[in-house]
Amino acid sequence: MAKDPFSQYSITAFYHFTDRRNLPMIQEHGGLFSLAKLREMKIVPPAPGGNEWSHDADAMKGLDKYVHLCFRMNHPMLFRAMQDKRIEVPIYLEVHPDVLQIDGVVYTADVSNKSGVDIYKLEQAREMVDFEVLYTRTEWKDPEIQQRLRQAEKCELLVPDHIPLDLIRNFPHG
Repeated sequence: MAKDPFSQYSITAFYHFTDRRNLPMIQEHGGLFSLAKLREMKIVPPAPGGNEWSHDADAMKGLDKYVHLCFRMNHPMLFRAMQDKRIEVPIYLEVHPDVLQIDGVVYTADVSNKSGVDIYKLEQAREMVDFEVLYTRTEWKDPEIQQRLRQAEKCELLVPDHIPLDLIRNFPHG
C-alpha cells in the first residue's frame, strides 16, 4: 500500500491567513469558524479577509460553510486583501495536520471561489496536490517549476464549519 503523501512529505502545518485584529475574536470563540457559522452565531469579524464579492461567490458555491486553508504561507488572496486594505496586519495561523481527520474536509486545485473550480474529496487530493513542488527542493529558476508553484499555492483545503483553537499551533502568540 502506498504511503499517504500528506505523511510522506512530513507536512507539519496548513495555514489560514487573517488580520491580527481578529485574534481576540478567534480566541474568545474557540477557533476559526466558517463564514456561514459566524453569521449563524451573529459574529462579525473586525477585519474580514474577503470582500462582498468573494463572500457572495462563496455562498453561491456553498463554500461559506468551510474554513479555508492553504498549503504554504503564500496565498495570492492575501495580497489582494492587503491591496484593498481589508487586512492591514496579516498573520498566518498554523493549523495542525490533524485537521485532515475532521469529517468532510475537501480540496480545490485553485482559488476555491473562482469560476469553474471543482471541489474534490480529500482522497482525490492525495492524487492531485503537487506535493513535490510544495515540499521539496526544486530548481526555482526553472519557469515551469515557478508556474507549478504559483498554481499549487492557490490550492485550498476546506474544513467544514470550525477548526478548534487546540489545532492552531501558533495561537495566541502569532
